[in-house]
Amino acid sequence: MRVIGLSGWSGAGKTTLIVKLIPALVARGFSVSTLKHAHHAFDIDKPGKDSYQHREAGATEVLVASANRWALMHELRGAPEPRLEDLLAHLAAVDFVLVEGFKAAAFPKLEIYRAANGKSFLFPEDKDVKAIVTDADPAGLPPGLPRAHLDDTQAVVELILKFAA
Repeated sequence: MRVIGLSGWSGAGKTTLIVKLIPALVARGFSVSTLKHAHHAFDIDKPGKDSYQHREAGATEVLVASANRWALMHELRGAPEPRLEDLLAHLAAVDFVLVEGFKAAAFPKLEIYRAANGKSFLFPEDKDVKAIVTDADPAGLPPGLPRAHLDDTQAVVELILKFAA
């Protein structure tokens, strides 16, 4: 399994880009999974559903399965947030895992940078950034890094093929 992060500030276009990258990689014959970090409380279950009631009753894990999909929900119940490595171990083997978020973790990343955000670059402070994907004028970019335009999905795929580890 080769892993690459798409890292950047909120509003940079990480999710939009991932949604374009998945079919582009699949079209080349690769299997792809994603792992997204959420900075806020989230819930994939709905109040009133059996699985929700199981969790609310105190179950540590609830696995829901059907003919179309299965999902495993694990309640931390005060335990520390798992590390990226721990979460990757739960995924089935695929060719590529695209990770959104986990800026502080040490693994190869593409920095997604939107000029209109007015934020600073993650590179060079984040030494794991291998390339920049941006809509910014090349003259304003940090020197020495490969780059691709946010709208050039195939060029970003090439960066993934080159830098995913």
